Parts: sequence; C-alpha cells; structure tokens
Amino acid sequence: MSALLQIDDLQVEGRLPDHTWVPIVRHVDLEVKRGEVVALIGESGAGKSTVALAALGYARPGCHIVGGRVRFRDTDILTLDNAGRRRLRGRHVAYIAQSAAAAFNAALTIGYQVNESPLVHGVMSEVEATERAERFFRQLLLPEPERIARKYPHQVSGGQLQRLMAAMAMACGPDLLVLDEPTTAIDVTTQVEVLIAFKDLIRQNRMAAIYVTHDLSVVVQITDRIIVLYDGEVIEEGSTEQILHHPRETYTRALMAAVRPPPKVTIAARAHETPEAVNPIVVETRSLCAGYGGPRDGSAPKSMVLFDVDVTVPRSEVVGVIGESGCGKSTLARVISGLLPASSGELRFNGATLESNVRQRSREALRRIQIVFQMPDVSFNPKVRVKRALGRPLELYFGMDGPSREARVRELLEMVELPGSYAERYPTELSGGEKQRVNLARALAAEPDVVLCDEVTSALDTVVGAAVIELLKHLQDSLGNAYVFISHDLSTVASFADRIVVLYAGRVVEQGTTREVLEPPYHPYTRLLLASVPELRQGWLEDVRGTEEASSGIARAVRITRTGCPFFERCPAAIDEVCNRIDPPSRASSVDHIVACHRELSELDAMS
Repeated sequence: MSALLQIDDLQVEGRLPDHTWVPIVRHVDLEVKRGEVVALIGESGAGKSTVALAALGYARPGCHIVGGRVRFRDTDILTLDNAGRRRLRGRHVAYIAQSAAAAFNAALTIGYQVNESPLVHGVMSEVEATERAERFFRQLLLPEPERIARKYPHQVSGGQLQRLMAAMAMACGPDLLVLDEPTTAIDVTTQVEVLIAFKDLIRQNRMAAIYVTHDLSVVVQITDRIIVLYDGEVIEEGSTEQILHHPRETYTRALMAAVRPPPKVTIAARAHETPEAVNPIVVETRSLCAGYGGPRDGSAPKSMVLFDVDVTVPRSEVVGVIGESGCGKSTLARVISGLLPASSGELRFNGATLESNVRQRSREALRRIQIVFQMPDVSFNPKVRVKRALGRPLELYFGMDGPSREARVRELLEMVELPGSYAERYPTELSGGEKQRVNLARALAAEPDVVLCDEVTSALDTVVGAAVIELLKHLQDSLGNAYVFISHDLSTVASFADRIVVLYAGRVVEQGTTREVLEPPYHPYTRLLLASVPELRQGWLEDVRGTEEASSGIARAVRITRTGCPFFERCPAAIDEVCNRIDPPSRASSVDHIVACHRELSELDAMS
C-alpha cells in the first residue's frame, strides 16, 4: 500500500538567542499509510512536534525547514504557496495541539471556533456543522453537549478544552490527523474513552495519524508503529510490539524504564508511611463552598463547584488531590490561593483565619502561598525575558533590585537545575519541561510555606516529568515547603504524596494517607480511577472496555448534584432510593482515613 504521507530527509534548523541557526531535526524519514497510526516518542526537545508539524508544512517561530520533502498523496507540501497550504490544513490534514488553552481564542465562543474550519472550507452548512459538532461532543463525553458550544474557552476545564480541540480537528473529516499530546490534560477515565473514540474513528474512516506523546502507556494502546527520536534524529523504528518487548537502543530502554507502574501495583514500594511525628497544620479548609457566576455578596454562585470541602495540609508534607476533569481540583487551588473567593466556609492559615479574596490579603500572606499553574505556555508573557519574570516577585516581596536581584534570579534557576544563562531567554526559547521549571522557580522566588502545584507534570514527557518530581522532592527536603499536588496522574501522586484527597463533583469522597487511600477498602470512585490507569502492555485498552468499571463508570460524565451522592449514576455499588436521595455518611477506617459512602467499609473491602 502506498503511503498517504511520505517525509524524506527532513532537515529543520532553530535560531539561538544569539541569532545563529543550528540543526534541530536531522535527515528524518517517515511514512504513514492510510489507516495506520505512527507514534513519535522521545524526551522534551527531541524534535517530535517539529517533525509532526512538518506534515502540515509548518515550522514554529524561530525554526525553518531547510531541506527534505513532505509529500501528501502526490503533492509536496513544502512547494505549496500559503494559499495552497491553507486549503490543505483543516480539510485534509488536521492538527490537535498539546496546549488547547493556547490554541483557542478566548474572545470567541467554542462553537464558533469548532465550526470555523468546515465553513471556511465550504464542506457543509452552519446547521450541518453544528449538528456534527454536537455528535462529537457526545462521543467525547463532554458535559452538556447541547450547550457547551455557547460557552467561552475559560468557562470549561483544561481536560474538556483538550477534548473540544479534538472535535474541532475532526470537523472536516480529514485524511491525516496530527495528534500532539492529545490526552496530556485529560484525566484517566476520560483518557480511556477518548483513546477508544480516537482508535475507532481512525479505523472506521481509514484515516492516518501521527501520534506525538510522552505517555508510552498510551502509545502501545493505539499505534501500529513507533519511531524513537533523540536530539532530532531517528535512533530506532519498529512495530509497537517490537519496541515494547525488544527495544534495541539503550535510550529506548531508558524511556520504557521511566514509565511509572500502576499505583495499585506499587503502593508498598512507593507510598509514604504516616509520619511518626505529627506536623502542624499550615492550611486548612472547613466546610468550604465555591463556584462561578452570579452574585458577589456572599450568596451562592450560579454554578456551584465545591461543596463542604474539609482538607488539611500539614507543614512539610505533600497532599495529593486527584479526580476527573471538572471535579473541582483546580477550583480548590484557586480558592486556597485567593484567586476565587469562597462563597461560604472557612480558610485557615497557621491556625488563623485567612481572607478568602486575594485582594484583601496582606503582602506577607500572598508571599506565603504560591501557585504553579498547569499550562506554562499561558503563564508567561512571551515578550518578557526569564530574568524579568523571576525578578518581579523578588521586587514585590523583598524589595530586591540591581545586582542582588540578578544574582538571586540565577540562584533560582540553578535551584531548579537550569543554567543561570537562561535568565536572558524568552519563554518561546524554552522547551515544555524548561518552562515548567521556570514556572516553579517563580513560585519559589517568594520563599513560600505552601506551593499549590496544578498539574505541573501533565505536559511533560516521562523522563522530564520524573525529573521534575525528583526536583520537587529535593526542594521539599531542603526548603521544607508543603505542597498541594493536583494531578490526574495517579502513579505520580502515589510516588510523591504523603496524603491523598479524592474529589468527585466538588465533594471529598475519600481522603487519608497515601497507603490507606490506595489500598482496600476503596470508595467505588477511587476504585474506578485506579482501574483506569493505562498499563504498559498491548491489549489493555480492549481489556478495560469490558470491565465492570468501564460499563458503569468510565463512559459517563461528571454531574454535579446538590442532594445524595453525586457518583450514584456511575456507581456499581449504588443503593437505589438511598444513594440518590441521602448524603453519604463519612466512615473512618482510622484517624486519617475517611470514606464518604452509604456502604459499610466491610462491604467496600469485599468488592475490591
């Protein structure tokens, strides 16, 4: 079968800060047949996205294609003019970006942007495009599929926005999909359903796909072949089975070794024991409620997100917060940071009441609680150098200027294991992993007591993500910070957190030490999350489709309810006329371990 896409001898150069050009992709060959999915894997900076974007005839700012051919069917894309490439993109070759937040226009509705491509290319009417988009919204398990098109990008979660970008890419029914980390910001249960949807769509429509990812557990579920890139060169290529079971290169074996095993397998080896000495509580929430929209006079918001949340963060400990997209994880971080005032309840810091609104907090209170946002691409001003981004908190909190500020900026960069020379770089001159390290350095510049980490490793490859986690552990040991670590990566949470809080539909359904939460008895929702973590083996996706968890829970969206247990409709252990009508009681298996469920703990243990 002839290739749908054929890349020959691709060469790309990148511009350094001193304006010299250096090779970043060297003599890469690649072909993709119709109905085939080819994965590009490697560390951050290996050239994966650069090669994938060449399939659209595109090079990012600061890069240019200097050699090679990119043939789509019988056309060399690199010889097309701008008008020819515009006719190709979206209609025949579509792109799903890594950072959906940076790809969407914040000033336009979601529906307008999803429908734009089919209308521009004239492949269907606006009514047909809207109906098609809603079908994709339902297939991708987006909440309120009939209404979500009227929302703006900032009104949906990061995981939902990533799925919306997939719907936008599929709008014209392209022949070739370029998927650049499409499940990066998606929680584990949604990831399963999205992978199933992608796999079915590609097979049913005999599409071709290039799949760029750092998640090797995902790679083996959906791809036919794997190409391993290192420093812009192909160092190994083979079938998925061959790369998985018989990798030839040392680097490929290192990538495989960096994949964290499922948390249910690694609890005994990785989970922290309960500390012998009880650390004092640095942050505490009591009956915290919060939401969006509506009055700002203390009355309930129109859209409630958090309900009666009780969480404690001990000094020098890591509290992991897990749950699906839309469960309120990032909202909790925003409330603790003061960016979103709580509608009711109490927030305490070192035993004293903390103002709910960031505008009412003292400068010292602001300094002591810092947040590291999920997407560094939209956290930095692209026109401001790293030294200015890190220098701002030094000026604000410590009055530093001149040589002392410059010296401290370099110390901070070295603290996060980056060269001091990076102070002169712009954000666009950094890789994803480097941006996240600078993001962390900016928070540490304030010398905080608590750092709120919102999905800080979700956009990073396995090797770089593991390095960031090791860096956080090292910084915690040396600085004594407490962390609230928000993640949908349960394996990472299990390896790093002292305690875990499980959120579902804005409620705490389980919390305790890491060992207690990840060992039976589980809340049924915790069990669903654990069952949804991809395993590094072929066939896992097909196996999980037939499980009780998949049939009862994976294929349904989070729905916020005000009475009863919000997990009722998805729970395989639900008690009709009880769980849907009465709020679940909190059951304690120890002083620290709480499960909110109508079932007795002995019943939950037997189900595990």
